[in-house]
Amino acid sequence: MSSELRSRKSETATEAPAQTPTEAESDTVTDEVTKEDLACDEGSNDGISLLSRKYLPKAGTKGSNVGRRIINVYQKLRKIKPRAFTSYPCKPCLYTHYSNRWFSHAEYHLSADSLKEDIDSEDDKHDLSSKIPSGTNKTPGVLNVILENVPERWRNWTIRGIFTCLLIAVFCLTIYGGPLALMVITLIVQVKCFEEIINIGYTVYRIHGLPWFRSLSWYFLITSNYFFYGESLVDYFGVLISRTDYLRVLVTYHRFFSFCLYCIGFVWFVLSLVHKYYMKQFSLFAWTHVALLIVVTQSYLIIQNIFEGLIWFIVPVSMIVINDIWAYVFGFFFGRTPLIKLSPKKTWEGFIGGGVSTVVFGCFLSYLLCQYQYFICPIEYSEKLGRMTMDCEPSPLFRPQEYMLPESVSPVLRLFGFKKSIHMYPFVLHSLSLSLFSSVIGPFGGFFASGFKRAFKIKDFGDVIPGHGGIMDRFDCQYLMATFVNVYISSFIRSPSPQKLLQQVFTLKPEQQLQLYYSLKETLENQRILSGFE
Repeated sequence: MSSELRSRKSETATEAPAQTPTEAESDTVTDEVTKEDLACDEGSNDGISLLSRKYLPKAGTKGSNVGRRIINVYQKLRKIKPRAFTSYPCKPCLYTHYSNRWFSHAEYHLSADSLKEDIDSEDDKHDLSSKIPSGTNKTPGVLNVILENVPERWRNWTIRGIFTCLLIAVFCLTIYGGPLALMVITLIVQVKCFEEIINIGYTVYRIHGLPWFRSLSWYFLITSNYFFYGESLVDYFGVLISRTDYLRVLVTYHRFFSFCLYCIGFVWFVLSLVHKYYMKQFSLFAWTHVALLIVVTQSYLIIQNIFEGLIWFIVPVSMIVINDIWAYVFGFFFGRTPLIKLSPKKTWEGFIGGGVSTVVFGCFLSYLLCQYQYFICPIEYSEKLGRMTMDCEPSPLFRPQEYMLPESVSPVLRLFGFKKSIHMYPFVLHSLSLSLFSSVIGPFGGFFASGFKRAFKIKDFGDVIPGHGGIMDRFDCQYLMATFVNVYISSFIRSPSPQKLLQQVFTLKPEQQLQLYYSLKETLENQRILSGFE
């Protein structure tokens, strides 16, 4: 077929230049175009190629009736909706040689597929619910048998309850494993969340097998983790790492190496650009970076919170979990008033009930954990012990203090025999701020995720956890909470740490350490601080 087409082209090329037909000529074009007049090229996609001038005649011009007749024939054979011929180039499939001179010089390609795929538009984004698996519809076979005759409402309640208990058990075991186990779990959750988000991007933009694009997304994930986790290692383990000669280079030039790795990925992306898919590729490039911002950056902040003390990780995470559980319980039994259109099942009753439960639970858990050094001490490297340690002298934040109650409540307190003051850990007061944020602002992380899923008509991010959905469905609020906790610590809690400054001193060369010592000694003597200890 292709050879026949080329021979026809060569014949027309040797002929005298075709003259533009008159209006009468264009009106006398054969009305009958049969199926035999059209030949199909089996090796290509659904489409049509017409031997014509550069473009088919536009509506309202001479010869436009000819173009309309061909459109009608094509519609009958291929059963597609009418679209403008003059705007969409496409792949060749169905070839015809129309006898009129008007179509004797060039090819024009039209394809039903290209009308959708060659133009980057919002029309590409169809219902993805059949392509993205739903975790809330996935149930283990044993539970299906047991809950076969249970009403759908209580069936979902039971499945969610069982797997919620399993998730809480895994969380407790991870805490028992210590900081290292928590960091490993954080990394695993991060990778899985990134995979779920990026897979939606692949499905939405249908990358058509573009070379290296999946590899690029995962390369940027590795690069981002190298930078952020490297920053944590340098910050907390810098002294230990610097003692090894070949690792000292990685500590000294960590940011430079990170930038070089990113530049490699950037150049790789530019070289992988393919004509006609620029918009899709740049959209996926932006999609990847937004996913990295949401997932990797927040994971880095979670690691920072862990190093400040396990209590700064356990309490906020538990608050989000408790808020989610009790909001579901109150909404299930008492929910009547819709809260927000993005999540029709969320109710004001569940929102308020979950908020009150979170505040009460947060204060109780904070008071309990403040009594144990294991949870309140920051994780630091001890030069004296030569290892990481969680032993410390509790800071004032975790020492009981007496607080005088307002005079306005004194009569009530005397009536019930209470004192005018109470003893409380200052951290419990800070936990009120955390619980208010987790119960009022935290749910909006879930609403944001709900809006995202509605935009692409999917129910869940994945099907990893039966009754719940994907990993991202469980951690959408956690990432927002982790950011708030990190900002809260930096703004209201953190103070300069002598131990941390000492670690930085140990990274200096011996002569620099001596110079620092003499300068510090001279300053202290001038301020008469040192004389008081002699």
